[in-house]
Amino acid sequence: MYAKRFSAHHIYIISIALLIFAGLSSIVIGPMAISYKQSLLALLPGDHELAKHVSLVIHQIRLPRTLLCFAIGAILAVCGAVLQGLFRNPLADPGIIGITGGAGLGAALAIVLFAPLTASFPQLLNFAIVPIFAFIGGAISTVLVYRLGTDKNGTSVMIMLLAGVAITAISGAGLGLLNYVADDQALRDLSLWSMGSLAGATWTGIILAYCTFGLLFTYFYRHTSNLNALLLGEAEARHMGVNTQKLKRNLIITCAAGVGITVAVCGPIGFIGLVIPHVGRMLTGPNHKTLLPISALLGGLILLLADMIARSAFSPQELPVGIITAMLGAPFFIYLLVNQKSQMS
Repeated sequence: MYAKRFSAHHIYIISIALLIFAGLSSIVIGPMAISYKQSLLALLPGDHELAKHVSLVIHQIRLPRTLLCFAIGAILAVCGAVLQGLFRNPLADPGIIGITGGAGLGAALAIVLFAPLTASFPQLLNFAIVPIFAFIGGAISTVLVYRLGTDKNGTSVMIMLLAGVAITAISGAGLGLLNYVADDQALRDLSLWSMGSLAGATWTGIILAYCTFGLLFTYFYRHTSNLNALLLGEAEARHMGVNTQKLKRNLIITCAAGVGITVAVCGPIGFIGLVIPHVGRMLTGPNHKTLLPISALLGGLILLLADMIARSAFSPQELPVGIITAMLGAPFFIYLLVNQKSQMS
C-alpha cells in the first residue's frame, strides 16, 4: 500500500536537523524578544554574560516547554503508529477510538475530587494521582472499544470507530458534569487543562514524560516484528507464531498508559497520533522498525511547530496547542475518510 520512497537514514538526518532548528526557534519565539545567538549561548555550559531576565526566561519557561513539547509529540505519534499497525487502518488514533476521552475524564475526575490537595500537595496531585486516574480512564475506555469492536471474526475498525465516538461522547458528558459541580479553583484548572496546553511545563513533568517515552519506545520496538507480521492479517500472523490476542491486549494497554500520561501532564492534544504515522509511512514505508523512530521525530517536530503557532498567532495572547492540532488534523482526517471511501467503492 505504501511504497518506500526515501532512505530512512536520510529522513532521520533531515528530521533531526529540523528538530534542532525548531527547538531553537521555540526558545526564541515569545512575547519577549530573544535572538538565536542568545538562545544558543544560554544552552551552552559556562558564563556567557547574558542578562538575568533573559537567562531566566530561557531556562525556566521556554526550554522546559520545548523539551516537554518533543516528548509529548513523540509519545502520541508512536502510540498512534502502534494502534494503526494493530488495527491495520490509518484511521486508528488515540483520540478517535476513545482513549484520549477516557483518559481525560479520569484526569478531570482526579482534579475535581482531589482539588483540596492542590495547594498543599501539588506535586502529588499532578504527577501521581492525576496520571493514575488518567491511565485508568484510558484503559477502561480502550477495553470497552476493543471488546465492542472484536468478535470471533476479528476486529471491525468501523465498529471500533463508532464505539470510540460513543466513549468520547460519554466522556464529554462526564466532563460537563464535573465542570458543573467543580469549585472555582478546580473549574479554572479544568478549563485550562481541557483544551490542551504546554504552558505549565515543569521539570518534574518533563522527567515523567521522557521516562514514559523511553519505556514505551523500548517496549514497542521489541514488538516491531510482530507488528509487521500483523500487516499481513491476523490469520497469517498467527501462522507465523504470533499470539495476536495477547499482543493486542498488551500493546493497547501500553498505549492507554502512554496517552494517559500525556493527558495528565498537558491535557488532551488530538490528531498527532493520527497524522504523523501516516506521514511516516508515506516517507519510509510501513516497516515498523523505521516507522516508530520516524514517527517519534516527526511527532516532536510537528507539536513544536503547532506550539509556536499557538504562542505567536495572537501574541501576546496564547492559544491552547490542542486547538492548533485540531485545526491541522481535522482536515487530514476528512481526507483519510474520503480516501478510504474511494478505495471501498
